[in-house]
Amino acid sequence: MAATPQERKKFINKGMSLVEEGLPGWFGTFADMMTLLFAFFVLLAAISTIDPVKLQNMADGMGKSVGKKEELDNQAMSLGDIEKAAQEMIEEMAADPTTGEKPVEVTTSPKGVTIGISSDISFQSGSAETKPEFLDILKKIIPTVQESYFQIAVEGHTDSDQMVGAMLKQYPSNWELSSARASAVVRLMIGLDVTPIRLEAVGYGEFVPRDKKNTEVISTDLIQKYNSNPQQKARNRRVEITFLAPRGGGPYKGTQKEDPGDK
Repeated sequence: MAATPQERKKFINKGMSLVEEGLPGWFGTFADMMTLLFAFFVLLAAISTIDPVKLQNMADGMGKSVGKKEELDNQAMSLGDIEKAAQEMIEEMAADPTTGEKPVEVTTSPKGVTIGISSDISFQSGSAETKPEFLDILKKIIPTVQESYFQIAVEGHTDSDQMVGAMLKQYPSNWELSSARASAVVRLMIGLDVTPIRLEAVGYGEFVPRDKKNTEVISTDLIQKYNSNPQQKARNRRVEITFLAPRGGGPYKGTQKEDPGDK
């Protein structure tokens, strides 16, 4: 049975009185808009790439501006401090007279702070035996390693040239050569009193060219693109020492001595 005009009018008036007694009518629209904005910024944060070094430098700057700056345990170096120390070390080095480039470079990324060392001053061609000048550079890096708590990843990289002749017996592919070079550096660092548990050795072969952009997907064509001339191949032959940004468990804190009073 259809409602009469009087009943419909009564129902409408009752609904309007309920709205007037509750929240304003515009509030629902405003709440929806705020929810959408919140979801947008959550999505933006999820897809963004954060550089921990730049983030830490910004936080340190904000701390100084208000007169407060938290320090790491035992005055350990931060990722920002490591980057500055590496840059100062590089400034003191002489550039290659042929290329005009310095044998060491420092970069930052979401992974951490990376010190890249050219393979031309690190290893003999097709060999995992280090050159004397490489040890000199490594000794300059070791104090920074020892003054920090971060895990260290030593990564070996090669160009796209494959092993030939007698080298094939020892290194069937660039995977083995790059891994052997990374392991050789790790052994040197342990010999220079770096705690072994902080170190990891990784070989990438020719699959991470030095100039590869983060947005590029690795492929055979891309590897050939970044190995198209001797200069590019020389840049790809390198060892990288990365101070890894903490993930989950945080940086390595060293061996904790037991307090006799806790027994």
